[in-house]
Amino acid sequence: MEFRKQKPIYLQIADRLMEQILSGEYAAEDRVPSVRDVAEAMGVNPNTVMRTFEFLQGEEIIYNRRGVGYFVSPDAKQKILAEQRREFLEEELPLIKQKMKVLGIDIKAVMSD
Repeated sequence: MEFRKQKPIYLQIADRLMEQILSGEYAAEDRVPSVRDVAEAMGVNPNTVMRTFEFLQGEEIIYNRRGVGYFVSPDAKQKILAEQRREFLEEELPLIKQKMKVLGIDIKAVMSD
């Protein structure tokens, strides 16, 4: 995975895991790879992955079964979709609308493509 400088690595890893949940690669109650496996696969420090898992656990996307590993929460997909929709509508869409206005792009032209 190639990381961008604009966003912390642990959040980029979280985004990737959430994409995998949304795509169905990991379903509700599936075990996700261990901290060590994710760290090795992505070429990052295990502490970075642990921070990712702590973040996702705080968001109730994954949960820990002590001594067994981390698992996808039953309603993880719905939580991810709700948060990503909120983020798009409140943060990204206003910027897109402003840019369209500045450039004189009509919404009808965008929708017809």
